[in-house]
Amino acid sequence: MIYLDYNATSPLDPRVLETMLPFFTERFGNAASRHHRYGSDAAGAVEAARAQAAAVIGADPQEIVWTSGATESDNLALKGVAAAPAYATRQKHLVTVATEHRAVLDCCDHLETQGFKITHLGVDRQGLLDLQKLADAITEKTLLVSVMHANNETGVIHPIGEIGKLCRKKGVLFHTDATQTYGKMPIDVNELSIDLLSASAHKFCGPKGAGLLYVRKRNPRVRCEPLQHGGGHEKGLRSGTLNVPAIVGFGAAAELGRKEQAAEQPRFRALRDRLETALRSGLEGVDVNGHPERRLAHTTNLSFAGIDGDALMKSLPEIALSSSSACTSAALQPSYVLGALGCDEARIKGSIRFSLGRFTTEAEIDEAVGQIVKAVKKLPS
Repeated sequence: MIYLDYNATSPLDPRVLETMLPFFTERFGNAASRHHRYGSDAAGAVEAARAQAAAVIGADPQEIVWTSGATESDNLALKGVAAAPAYATRQKHLVTVATEHRAVLDCCDHLETQGFKITHLGVDRQGLLDLQKLADAITEKTLLVSVMHANNETGVIHPIGEIGKLCRKKGVLFHTDATQTYGKMPIDVNELSIDLLSASAHKFCGPKGAGLLYVRKRNPRVRCEPLQHGGGHEKGLRSGTLNVPAIVGFGAAAELGRKEQAAEQPRFRALRDRLETALRSGLEGVDVNGHPERRLAHTTNLSFAGIDGDALMKSLPEIALSSSSACTSAALQPSYVLGALGCDEARIKGSIRFSLGRFTTEAEIDEAVGQIVKAVKKLPS
């Protein structure tokens, strides 16, 4: 089986698993039970992981809030800030982008029912955001702007440094969903003027069930209300017994990502380009969806002219691929992201996302290309 769906989830790195294993067995303590050795040992491991996670983005460890994943982090960021009494005198207006993950868009839909006004900015045919339109959308009534670092379907990268500086100049908070970039690309929350950031361990060879929300504590201090109560864990922002093994795994995966991303990124790009070049050589009508350069090194979204993408994937049982986000594909809906790029129905139906990762090899790329070319030529056009 060839796995080319890393943007949905990634295989657990064996080095991460090795770090986690003791916390399932002999080091099983509750991190909140600091009065005995088992609990203090678990608490120490959690804080060590917090420091590892913070180092990846240049944050203070105390600005890291543990969650179950980026979806929860997005919810806590948007709903938590919206509910904070410190912002009660501010007008209820948020700005986001039409190509955001559903975790952000659905939060915005919910906030609309609570009286908030939401501005959904469009993108051009390459998936890029017009920064002037963003600047024009921010008014004295705006509380927060939420723009993802890189799109999970197309891999298109937004200039979050420019967006962060714009938000800082305008006096509004800036949240970014960095699910596809944390641990893979350099990020510095201070240089990029990021106030809140979401990430999830299973996207960078860590375990499922562990995520974080970075919440800036100074210049400016971000106020955020919890979504759940009971015990006051994570400085009151996220009550509940911590998933110590998963958090330890997050820290280990984050440390590996920080150390290895400089070497991994060129390798990912070479593999992606090898895939695209070979498919275009073997088939007609293969085009990239999104910007050809301003995108993730490990992601490509390709349209196959005259081909049904779902039929193509079904004809490739030995290759793991995706036609849209893992969080929406189960609903059998066409990609709203490609729709926002202006793609017509036929192009959307004929598009497939390929996402590579740490354990992808050249041999797998070559084998996948061979199988795909053969399958496309057999399918009715």
